[in-house]
Amino acid sequence: MTSTSHHYTATVDFLSTDAAAELVRRIGLTPLLDGLVGTLEEDFTRWQDFDKTARLAQHTRDGVMELMPVADADHFAFKYVNGHPKNPQRGLPSIMAFGALVRADTGAPVLLSELTLTTALRTAATSVMAAKRLARANSRTMALIGNGSQSEFQALAFIGLMGIQALRLFDIDRAATDKLVRHLQAHAPQVQVTVCDSAAHAADGADIVTTVTADKTNATILTRAMVQPGMHLNAVGGDCPGKTELDAAILPDASVFVEFAPQSRIEGEIQHMGPDFAVTELWQVLHGKAPGRQRDDEITVFDSVGFALEDYSAMRYLHALAQKHGVLQPLPLLPQLADPKDLFGVLHTGSPAPNPLTTTAATA
Repeated sequence: MTSTSHHYTATVDFLSTDAAAELVRRIGLTPLLDGLVGTLEEDFTRWQDFDKTARLAQHTRDGVMELMPVADADHFAFKYVNGHPKNPQRGLPSIMAFGALVRADTGAPVLLSELTLTTALRTAATSVMAAKRLARANSRTMALIGNGSQSEFQALAFIGLMGIQALRLFDIDRAATDKLVRHLQAHAPQVQVTVCDSAAHAADGADIVTTVTADKTNATILTRAMVQPGMHLNAVGGDCPGKTELDAAILPDASVFVEFAPQSRIEGEIQHMGPDFAVTELWQVLHGKAPGRQRDDEITVFDSVGFALEDYSAMRYLHALAQKHGVLQPLPLLPQLADPKDLFGVLHTGSPAPNPLTTTAATA
């Protein structure tokens, strides 16, 4: 990289999807997720150091497009992410994302990153971070309702880091479940897998129920009757207004934990509830300011909508790993300026260029 002034580089580190996948292959999924959980815990513990805001969302007929910013004294970070449930019918992922880490002192970007794969990694790691405090310690069976793009990451995270030994799977799309079963047979053959014919069948006997469905609707994936004392509900799929997964009757009987309450009250399961409905932000549990699970028969809900701090943590963690393993690409994103006040001069770099104010296109 060539610097043209103090703390300025015209070239930015770029982490591609291929590079992120290469990191997973070199390090191993479970060790990588374990390190990511640790990074998330570090950042959630210093929650008060961050400038936080609910994400900016643009809703359309077919989905939603969002910007998610967060900052501390050293860095600003953002993620762009969409949610279009019908995309697989068009040959596209329902969720696609990218983002950046930026120096706070100069405003210069230091990393441009893919965040489609990384979002799945950080969502699984965040689920584990919460479940370590909210699920019963002897939890061994998990229901996984919604077997799409993020299901393998959730399953393997809970197998590798939470000791899950049995999975009960359900999706209205049997092909999605078959895809998940193939990956589990290859990566966790020791785990007992049961393919279920309904959400109720999947939840029956589960210690943890993870819901990660895609439809943009006020769905009732779990009814109150399906929820037994002591269950931990990892509600991942609801992430925008009008999109939920849980019967509202579950929430008053449960201890509910969220990431950032101002955002969750708009987008999460608690959008069903009034503004005075009591919730605990997860950082309070990690910081020792509030308890997590208190009784074996307690129903706990992690109403997870995804928060920008998680993307900040994931980017800084993967950036450091990518530097260590040499998988970053240099991206000439910024102008190379000899004089930082002379942006116009970039038009005349290289071979002599014609005057852009007088040149006209050739005509036939």
